[in-house]
Amino acid sequence: MAYLSKILLYPIKSLDGVEVEKATILSSGAFEYDREFAIVNAEGKFVNAKRHAKIHSLRANFSLTERVVHLQFPNSNSYQVFHLEQEQQQLAAKLSEFFGFAVTLRQNTKMGFPDDTDSPGPTVISTATLGEVAAWFPGVSVEEIRRRLRANIEIGDVPAFWEDRLFTDSGEPVSFQVGDVQFLGVNPCQRCIVPTRDSYLGETYPNFQKIFVQKRQATLPSWVAASRFNHFYKLSVNTRLAVSEAGKLIKVGDNIETLPKSFLTAQKTAEFSAVRQAH
Repeated sequence: MAYLSKILLYPIKSLDGVEVEKATILSSGAFEYDREFAIVNAEGKFVNAKRHAKIHSLRANFSLTERVVHLQFPNSNSYQVFHLEQEQQQLAAKLSEFFGFAVTLRQNTKMGFPDDTDSPGPTVISTATLGEVAAWFPGVSVEEIRRRLRANIEIGDVPAFWEDRLFTDSGEPVSFQVGDVQFLGVNPCQRCIVPTRDSYLGETYPNFQKIFVQKRQATLPSWVAASRFNHFYKLSVNTRLAVSEAGKLIKVGDNIETLPKSFLTAQKTAEFSAVRQAH
């Protein structure tokens, strides 16, 4: 049976993730602590890996309970420790020095800073999919592909691309259950420039996107909702959760199963819609 094999949170957008045994659902549908912080410039724009490949050279370790980040800057053998609540100005000053321009740290405890604000729930992928994609790129490990794709939920004991069943041709969401938490699978996630780069050095893998698109199209299962692919640079699934799921926990080892359409009550459907409209 499909089960939850990994949970990954990314407390500061674009920095390293942290693997956890359980995660709490916020009222927005996002995971608590995921993308809770973002680095922004003087114009309020994200300073992220899409725009600044240099960010890949930063190493970050997080203690979620102590609310601290240990940052290692290039050409340093040691980590500098910053409290995420009490030392935001000091952290911003050090990051400004690293980037060469002024940045600040922005915080959102209600939804974080997801790329898809319509569907701010955790992104979903299977372990087998990561293995399949890693095989497309000689010299790139499964762990490196995991770091590049940065999904939140990893599903074990299923074949590659199992998660593609969590969206439909019509665009109607697919209800699925993780433990006692109900999710809606919404759409395949469009990828950006980030997966093309080495997650530690920022160096670009030659023809990564071209290879990815060719392989993705060639390996797309026959049962997949192909109309959702106006291009094939898409992988993992975006999700949404109802307000009723807020405060619930999912944990590694939870069973995962898709649910029939009839499982969605009118009230639950309205809650999902309300969450989308609110964000």
